[in-house]
Amino acid sequence: MKKNIITISREFGSGGRTIGKKLAEKLGVPYYDREIIIKVAEESGLDQKFIEEMGEYAPSKNIFSYAFVGRSIDGLSTNDYIWNLQCNIIRELADKGPCVIVGRCADYILRNRDDVLNVFIHADKEYRAERIVREYGERTKSPIERVEEKDKKRSINYQYYTDRKWGIVQNYEVSLDSGVIGIDNCVEIIASIVK
Repeated sequence: MKKNIITISREFGSGGRTIGKKLAEKLGVPYYDREIIIKVAEESGLDQKFIEEMGEYAPSKNIFSYAFVGRSIDGLSTNDYIWNLQCNIIRELADKGPCVIVGRCADYILRNRDDVLNVFIHADKEYRAERIVREYGERTKSPIERVEEKDKKRSINYQYYTDRKWGIVQNYEVSLDSGVIGIDNCVEIIASIVK
């Protein structure tokens, strides 16, 4: 079966979001990232910024942090409630047809579909630290600390909801180092696989 739904998981600062946008434009298909956050906010009534953090990042850098999240919506923790909404929305978007979906454990959520190509974008810490300063500016934390913290929280969130390790090659059909290959070349490689 043709792989026409592309999920892009990525290390923080590796350019996965940029690659996803460029790939969607090149293929002429919808791109979903913030759109998922907006849809979850609309359906839940929760703040978009809150959903952005809760839907992809663990509450802290420790997997046990989920044990201390209180129950609040329909008997679920806020995190679990957001997770369930995200799963439903991502499945609905995939059912609409070809698209590119960035983050939010979409590779796992769509794991039973034959038409999905799962991609992981990574790069070394120094490249990503330099890139986030260019893209997002300076913060009080050092760029390396920011990269490590975001990756750790993504990894914990992924493990908690999927029971799999984030970033290992067995979870993806394609793994690309954007620091070595370059953003535009990553787009070309993925596009050539899909075509």
